[in-house]
Amino acid sequence: MRKIIQSLILVGTVLLLTGCAGLNPNYEPPVVNVQSFRALPGDGDAVAGLPTFEVGLQVLNPNPEPLNLEGVFYSISLEGQKLLSGVANDLPEIEGYGEGTVKLTASVSILGGVRLIQQLMTRPQDRVEYEFSARLDPKGFGRTIRVEEFGEISLTGE
Repeated sequence: MRKIIQSLILVGTVLLLTGCAGLNPNYEPPVVNVQSFRALPGDGDAVAGLPTFEVGLQVLNPNPEPLNLEGVFYSISLEGQKLLSGVANDLPEIEGYGEGTVKLTASVSILGGVRLIQQLMTRPQDRVEYEFSARLDPKGFGRTIRVEEFGEISLTGE
């Protein structure tokens, strides 16, 4: 019985080490940038007549292996109020040392919009802070990719 347990432990250790050796220690996370942002023309598909937006992401893959994305969850906030969010699962493969564009459709949060308008009416300002955050999930055993981008948008056109 003792020999069987020792054999199982040995086999388990070998499998564990083999699996860990398959993980690439030189893996670099992809770079994701917001490339475009535009309102989509109104159509019958918009929920309750709310506007929808298209967000274009540029994904750079700094690794030799192709990047196959299973899905993405993302949100956009202005002045701390979450305004847009969405999910996508029909994403292109990004070749090794390549780049690709991912188009996402986001819907508006009514409550976030009302809170933002109320906030801007009580404290008028020339600039608003934005935050874009996304979680990209590679297929297989890939590492989850988290992206956050912060900045300011001028309300005066400057």
